[in-house]
Amino acid sequence: MSDLEPRPEFQPPADPRDLRCADADREAVAEVVRKAAGDGRLTLDELGERLDAVYSARTYRDLEPVIADLPGARVPGIPQLASPPSPLPAARTPNQVVGGSTVTDSSAVAIFSETKRSGSWLVPSEYASLAVLGSVELDLREASLASSQVRIQANAVFGEVTVIVGDGVTVSTTGTAALGEYDGPHEQPVDGKPHVVLTGLALFGSVQVKRKPPKKRWRALRE
Repeated sequence: MSDLEPRPEFQPPADPRDLRCADADREAVAEVVRKAAGDGRLTLDELGERLDAVYSARTYRDLEPVIADLPGARVPGIPQLASPPSPLPAARTPNQVVGGSTVTDSSAVAIFSETKRSGSWLVPSEYASLAVLGSVELDLREASLASSQVRIQANAVFGEVTVIVGDGVTVSTTGTAALGEYDGPHEQPVDGKPHVVLTGLALFGSVQVKRKPPKKRWRALRE
C-alpha cells in the first residue's frame, strides 16, 4: 500500500458484545458448560455441540447463546453483564456443618482432564461429579458441609471419581457399577456425625471412597 493511499480505520463496536473474545473467555464459558453437564442439565451430545460452539466463537455475542438457557451463567468480559464478586466465607473447622449457607460450586467435571476439590471448601447438600475419560478427586477432610447429610452424585464413564473422607464422617454407598467398580462403605448415619450418601453410575469406570487421616497441618493444630 502506498503512503499516499488512505489507510483503513477500525472503529470499536458500539456494543461490547461484538468485541473479540479471548482464549480465557472461551475457557471460562467451557467450564460453565462442563459443570452444567455434571449437574445433569446437558446430555453428552449437547455437551459436545456446545463445546464446539465455544471454541469456534469469535466474539462475546457468539458465546452468549451457548449458555443463555443455563441458570446463573454469564459471559465474562462484558462489563454490563458482570456480577459483583461473592464475599469470602468465614474460616471454618474441618467437617463443620454450616446450615443455611449459599453455595455456588455445585459440581466437579473432568472430561479428558483432571479435577480436584480439596482444602477448606463448602460442600452443598447436593453435589454432582462427572468423570469422562478423566478423573475427579473430592477431598472432604477439611471441607465444611452445608447440611448434616450430603448427597454426592458420582458418575464415571471410562473415568475415575475418588471421594476422600476422614474418621468423623459416615458414608453410605448406593451407586451402581456397569462393567466398572463402585466401591465404598455402607454405613448408617450416626448422631453428631456428618453423613455422606454416594450415588451414581460407574460405566467402564471406577468410583471409590477412601478413608484417610487428617492432613499433617490439621494434625499439628490439634496436638
